Amino acid sequence: MAASVPTLGIVGALRAFPQRLAARAVATRGGRLRRGITRQTSRVVLGRKLLDKGEAAIDARIDTLRDAGIRLISENGFLRWLRLLEAPEGSAMSRQQLLDQSKLDGDTLDRLALFDAFEHDSEPFSFRDLILAKKYAGLIAGGASWSAVARSVHRSGPVASLTALSLHPGGPQKIYAAEGERRRELDGQGLLPLEPADDDSEEYFTLAEQAEASQLYAEATVLYARCLALDPSDSVAAYNRANCFRALGEGDEAGTAYALAIKTDPSFVEAWFNYAALLKDEGKTDAARRHLARAIAIDPDYADAVYNLATLEFDAKHLDEARRWWSRYLELDTDSEWARTATRGIAYIDLNLRKSAS
Repeated sequence: MAASVPTLGIVGALRAFPQRLAARAVATRGGRLRRGITRQTSRVVLGRKLLDKGEAAIDARIDTLRDAGIRLISENGFLRWLRLLEAPEGSAMSRQQLLDQSKLDGDTLDRLALFDAFEHDSEPFSFRDLILAKKYAGLIAGGASWSAVARSVHRSGPVASLTALSLHPGGPQKIYAAEGERRRELDGQGLLPLEPADDDSEEYFTLAEQAEASQLYAEATVLYARCLALDPSDSVAAYNRANCFRALGEGDEAGTAYALAIKTDPSFVEAWFNYAALLKDEGKTDAARRHLARAIAIDPDYADAVYNLATLEFDAKHLDEARRWWSRYLELDTDSEWARTATRGIAYIDLNLRKSAS
């Protein structure tokens, strides 16, 4: 099992550089970077292009990730983890001190930090971070949303430069900087944005996900194919494309796409699992068995794979093997309908083995 290899997910495109370059950088540190979340994901990078979505959608995504126990890091935090960006000096302030002195609430502070609205992406914070936090608290008290603050602050260069500006809210979505008697909008035409890295694959991937969620599977396969044309190393695009082909009943194409996902990323446990399910549906029992065994070798606690392998062995009348795998399943799950089915299966096998022995 390759549990020692860190697997990072990415939600929202990076502003710093394209995802495929980020994946290469992670590989130099002995890790893997995938779009979205898989079972092996230990931490998730929130790319700043996620701010292009509505605040409610961003909040829901963050809450879901945190509820799953996944550690979230900002784009700058990711760059620092890659050793491509140095942490600013002069940090000695705890998160609680920043909250107490700025009057920001905890969720707002955490969200702003996750989108690099401070010098530091996590504690300890600096005195400049405190100045920024107080400014942000004033903007939010004046009616600005946290997401508008996060979007706006990156339009004027390093966030530390905002400590010298007088910031004012202009409704939920606009932030102004006062320059004498004149105001200019931070998130508008008055300033040129930092040059973002152009990675069309992210746009295609977003469209593909939307098509898949809308059950427009044929359209999604075309869009995922475009992602792969731009970035052939994108194992998640290949995997999602396979799932769409399977939903369309296109077994050969689905198998080819699952195989591509596995070839691109041999540790992609969900790809092994879903390919096994496809092979089982096609009556290719031996191949399905091998793929499930491989999924379990990668992730021994993958309960679904253990259960499916037990069921496959039971259907093949390999009762000793079925009993072994159902017993293992019950070590992972003791209180679900699947667990009750596994218990009944073991009881049935034991009864038949006793009859055979008598």
